[in-house]
Amino acid sequence: MAEGIDAFVLIGGDGSFTGAMTYNEEFNFTVICIPGTIDNDIFGTSNTLGFDTALNTVVEVIDKIRDTASSHNRLFFVEVMGRDVGHIALNVGVGAGAEEILIPEENLGLERLLESLKRSKKSGKSSSIVVVAEGDKIGKSVFELKEYVEEHLPIYDVRVSVLGHMQRGGSPSCYDRVLASRMGVKAVEALIEGKTNLMVGVQNNVITFTPISKAIKGHTKIDKELIRVSDIMTT
Repeated sequence: MAEGIDAFVLIGGDGSFTGAMTYNEEFNFTVICIPGTIDNDIFGTSNTLGFDTALNTVVEVIDKIRDTASSHNRLFFVEVMGRDVGHIALNVGVGAGAEEILIPEENLGLERLLESLKRSKKSGKSSSIVVVAEGDKIGKSVFELKEYVEEHLPIYDVRVSVLGHMQRGGSPSCYDRVLASRMGVKAVEALIEGKTNLMVGVQNNVITFTPISKAIKGHTKIDKELIRVSDIMTT
C-alpha cells in the first residue's frame, strides 16, 4: 500500500469482521481480527473484549438498584443488552442474585415469572430484581412485562430500569486489559508468520485462531450449567 501499511488488525464484531474479509478478498490485503463486543456473541471465543467490563458495570448498577428496591419494597425489571443472546443477563443475574432471569434462548413464559415472584413474596423478601435481556421473547418489551405483573400481582410496586449504553462505558476490568494484551500480541505474531483472515480468540484460557468466515457464520451457545445454577437459586 502506498501509505506503507502492510496489514490491518481490526477490533470489533460481525460488521467489522465482514468488512475485513471483504477487504481481503477485493485487495488481497492481510487482515487479523480481534473480537470486541460486550454482547459476547462472536463464535470462536469464550470471551470478547469488553464483556467482562460490562458484567462488572451492570452488577454494580444492580447492587445500587437493589438498595432502592429494598428500602421501598419494590420489584425492578432491569433491562440489559442482548438482542440475540443472553450472556450478559444470565451472568449478571446470577452474580447479582436476581429473583428471575429472562433471556432469548429460554422462553420461560409469563406464568413461570408470576410463580417465581409469588414465591419470592411468600419467602419474606421485601424486594425483587428481574434481569431481562433486551431480546427476551416472553413480552414485546420490558414495559409490557411491567404492566402484566401489575395486573396479575397488584401487591408489587413495579419499576423499570433500562441500562442502555451505560453498559458500554467505564474503565476496562483487569481481565479485559490482560486479555486485550494477550490477543494483541497473538495478532502481531500471526502477521509476522504470514497468516491472514483469522480471528484471535480465547478458549479454555488458551489463545486460539478461528477463520473469520467461521466466526461470522457461527453462533455462540448459552451456558447450560449457568442456567441450571440460576434455576436452583431462584426456586
